[in-house]
Amino acid sequence: MKGFGGGGREFEESYAHGDLIVREGDTSRHMYVIQTGRVEITKRIGGDEVTLAVLDKGDFFGEMSLLESLPRDANARAVGPTRLLVINPGGLLLRIRRDPTFAFEMLHKLSGRIRAQNRRLVELVETQGGRRGDAERASLLYGSRDDANGPDES
Repeated sequence: MKGFGGGGREFEESYAHGDLIVREGDTSRHMYVIQTGRVEITKRIGGDEVTLAVLDKGDFFGEMSLLESLPRDANARAVGPTRLLVINPGGLLLRIRRDPTFAFEMLHKLSGRIRAQNRRLVELVETQGGRRGDAERASLLYGSRDDANGPDES
């Protein structure tokens, strides 16, 4: 890894193919925007490393740890030479103030991710025979009415 700065609210880092960018359980609070290259997001499930996504230029990751101050939920590894814009929490607020379209683009990508996860969840329930108990468990995973934010009042 080669850093370009690091003391500011935004800086760039470069990674070679196969370099680990973040490890599941890490407590860092940066998010990353892919400038060049690709990043594979993986998670260890039952002893196997499962690919959750492969992200390309313009995609971002690490936003959950930045926004929620929680440990990393997955691993991120460079696929080929990769250059990333690294943003710390204060840097995210500044970027949004400077460029409100950045916030809109983030929301657009997050919405697409949620939509894709919803499709996968429905497919999973359908492949399990669509039993009522499966559908109820799936709704709990979705975080419907009883999530940490309280009842949905919309």
